[in-house]
Amino acid sequence: MSAPRIAVFVSGGGRSLENLVELERRGELGATVALVVANRPGIGALERARRLAIPSVVLDPDRQLAPAEFSRDAFLAVESFRCDLVVLAGFLRLLVIPEAWLGRVLNIHPSLLPAFGGKGCYGHKVHEAVLARGCTVSGCTVHYVTNEYDAGPILLQRACEVRPDDTPDTLAARVYAEETRALPEAVRLHVADDPRAVRARERARG
Repeated sequence: MSAPRIAVFVSGGGRSLENLVELERRGELGATVALVVANRPGIGALERARRLAIPSVVLDPDRQLAPAEFSRDAFLAVESFRCDLVVLAGFLRLLVIPEAWLGRVLNIHPSLLPAFGGKGCYGHKVHEAVLARGCTVSGCTVHYVTNEYDAGPILLQRACEVRPDDTPDTLAARVYAEETRALPEAVRLHVADDPRAVRARERARG
């Protein structure tokens, strides 16, 4: 039986993409990264995909399409590559999830949801907000994506400390270290039909 196939959606540098591919090639992921989907040309993730010999597509770089139209084209690409799972790894465009894909789209978010989630909460903005609030703990969350920002069922979380002398950059580095563990673990739980993943998928499908 062939390994499940993943499409990784990206908007930036692609560190999480490369981490997944490295684990796959060491036999530690349980899935194959089969496609990279980007919404911006010239980003680091596309260069990583080229270097790693993974097919990639760039969709609507000029942002001419409405979210529903963009999402239609994105999932047509995913299906044309026979992918079983979509992973959003630093993807910064609204997706409308088709009913058939509910419970098959994972996102990683750089906070402990539901804290610091929702529209406009991404990247360094999250870390800045964590520090402004005076939190002593932060971390990351992997959740199934629904059609409400950052509100889908949580599959797993990993926490890290927030230090008194942290800047957004130093906190981001510590959170990212947890992301490198959390996202692959979430993929493994999903493809293995772990009971936690099965329950979360059922909630995502409503």
